[in-house]
Amino acid sequence: PKMKEDHCLHAALLCLGVLCYSHGLTTERLNHSRPSLHGHHDKGKEGQVLHRSKRGWVWNQFFVIEEYTGPDPVLVGRLHSDIDSGDGNIKYILSGEGAGIIFVIDDKSGNIHATKTLDREERAQYTLTAQAVDRNTNRPLEPPSEFIVKVQDINDNPPEFLHENYHANVPERSNVGTSVIQVTASDADDPTYGNSAKLVYSILEGQPYFSVEAQTGIIRTALPNMDREAKEEYHVVIQAKDMGGHMGGLSGTTKVTITLTDVNDNPPKFPQSVYQMSVSEAAVPGEEVGRVKAKDPDIGENGLVAYSIIDGDGMDMFEITTDYETQEGVVKLKKTLDYETKKSYSLKVEAANVHIDPKFISNGPFKDTVTVKIAVEDADEPPVFLKPSYIFEVQENAASGTVVGKVHAKDPDAANSAIRYSIDRHTDLERYFVINAEDGNIKTIKALDREEMAWHNISVFAVEVHKQHQEAKVPVAIKVVDVNDNAPKLASAYEAFVCENARSNQQFITISADDKDDSANGPRFIFSLPPEIIHNPNFTLRDNRDNTASVLVRREGFSRQKQDLYLLPIVISDGGVPPLSSTNTLTIRVCGCDSSGSLLSCNAEAYVLNAGLSTGALIAILACIVILLVIVVLFVTLKRQKKEPLIVFEEEDVRENIITYDDEGGGEEDTEAFDIATLQNPDGINGFIPRKDIKPEYQYLPRPGLRPAPNSVDVDDFINTRIQEADNDPTAPPYDSIQIYGYEGRGSVAGSLSSLESATTDSDLDYDYLQNWGPRFKKLADLYGSKDTFDDDS
Repeated sequence: PKMKEDHCLHAALLCLGVLCYSHGLTTERLNHSRPSLHGHHDKGKEGQVLHRSKRGWVWNQFFVIEEYTGPDPVLVGRLHSDIDSGDGNIKYILSGEGAGIIFVIDDKSGNIHATKTLDREERAQYTLTAQAVDRNTNRPLEPPSEFIVKVQDINDNPPEFLHENYHANVPERSNVGTSVIQVTASDADDPTYGNSAKLVYSILEGQPYFSVEAQTGIIRTALPNMDREAKEEYHVVIQAKDMGGHMGGLSGTTKVTITLTDVNDNPPKFPQSVYQMSVSEAAVPGEEVGRVKAKDPDIGENGLVAYSIIDGDGMDMFEITTDYETQEGVVKLKKTLDYETKKSYSLKVEAANVHIDPKFISNGPFKDTVTVKIAVEDADEPPVFLKPSYIFEVQENAASGTVVGKVHAKDPDAANSAIRYSIDRHTDLERYFVINAEDGNIKTIKALDREEMAWHNISVFAVEVHKQHQEAKVPVAIKVVDVNDNAPKLASAYEAFVCENARSNQQFITISADDKDDSANGPRFIFSLPPEIIHNPNFTLRDNRDNTASVLVRREGFSRQKQDLYLLPIVISDGGVPPLSSTNTLTIRVCGCDSSGSLLSCNAEAYVLNAGLSTGALIAILACIVILLVIVVLFVTLKRQKKEPLIVFEEEDVRENIITYDDEGGGEEDTEAFDIATLQNPDGINGFIPRKDIKPEYQYLPRPGLRPAPNSVDVDDFINTRIQEADNDPTAPPYDSIQIYGYEGRGSVAGSLSSLESATTDSDLDYDYLQNWGPRFKKLADLYGSKDTFDDDS
């Protein structure tokens, strides 16, 4: 129906326009000399003519309605000159914007038609130029003149909003009429013609919470006390309609999302009236006990809550802090608890908003309180000593079993378990002390020496009898009280020197003393000479009464030749109770001095050797003697290490000097350097092992008729003699010292380099004497002996 109404309206307007244009075309003229506009036809005014000259164009300002969709071209208007007599000799020419394309003219009648559909929103008017010329000669009959064709608007564009969606915020609890946002729509139609662009705003969705001003598009709140906590977001639809909102107008819509922003209109509120908590008495200060939370529906800084303790008997024992991330109050332990002293505490905790809006102060106090009850739980605590540390005293040299002191601990728990005591042996490695496990009495088990260790620092453990894991430890310092048990002695090994020419009563040394005892047992030392030498004719002693003494010469004239060394006994006593004393010896040497008293020499030999050798010469002589002794010792040592000669004399014992090694090694097959199989005796492998603890069962005697070669008589006789002596000697071992290695190995695949395997020899030596050396030399005899000898032996 709406489309039909629009088409009917367009058709009516089109007919009206055509009638108006055709009515006014014949009434206005344009002067030849003034090609400008002579007449004007306003909207709604018809037949108004202005005469400027005698001759001119007859025309009007033309209008054509947009969006015309008729079957024939639209007649825009007609051009006519007053010199046109209608005989067809005048030709009308149209030029300018759209001429020949959009607008065409009948050159005879002057009628102008629009051949295309026009859109005012694309172009609102066209400027054209008309001219009348002679058809035959094309000579201008009238000067060209401009005219305008305006496109008449119709309502063919709906309103459009600048944004498809709008977002706006407004505080909750705002008053009615509070401006939220302004939405604006635009219409492409002509705002100066009709109501096509006259817009009216209305709200389609969002009532009754919001309203919109019809002319401005400003959205305002329509309900009081809108609560964000009840509903935070609203969706509003706004419509803009043209034609002043009347029927037949076009419309457009937009969506507006309106969010209520938070204000502090809600106080914090605890969800319960009492919180129950518990904490162990073993908890350390700073440990968390529990948490409380007051709920505030506001958000952001409006929902911030601060917690504090405002009353209760636990204000000194507990504290509360605020966890701003979770908005909780954290109750923490402030001091150490004792279940046996107090078993429960009560706190009054307040939660208050940090930021308060004065507008809503009338809503009531923005805070709330709650009661927190905290129960203290009993913990199995270790024993507790009555003192944090103990200091005892005991005299040195006290008898074993002397009581030093007593420590005491108790079980703080209600059970009050029995306590057992012990000493940490890591602190008493020498085991000077022992403790009674029942009552804590500490006693000595060794004599103590203050001079060796003045303080003993030990640790004592206390454990519950039935709960060994509950343990306490306390330091115990034991001071060893000094007893005067050390006599004073000279501070050092003094050695005094006195000149031969010393004067009488001349002081030559000052001595002092030391005492290992405490200063209380020796506040001052007393120096004196023994009674038997108190009248010593040589030296005397003077006590300076400042823990020092001076030694003086009693007579004049000392002689090193007569006596060069004196030993002076000195008695030193301390001031202890009872006092102790000791006799110390001061060594005094007599020296030679010059006239000023400077020492020259303290040796008595100086007078004896003054005409002989000097001390340097004596030292040089002694050094030479020492060097000679060292050379002799080295010579003897090298002599002993020298090898024995190859020729053995008869008086030498062969058993200690001759050792034969018949083994040449295993050849290339012997791949292991220390293979014991190489040295094994083949006879032992076969089961025959000659015994070395009994005398041999047979003695080999040389065969008669076999005489040794002349060049080996000495060796032959020597060996035979020694063998016979060894065999017949009852005191000698029943075996000689010759070591036998019966295995030579299997030889090398490369062949032997030895000449022993040669059947002949180039030597002219006679080796037949080897037959006399016994069966152990039979191999050599076979190799080197004569042929006859070999045959006889075989």
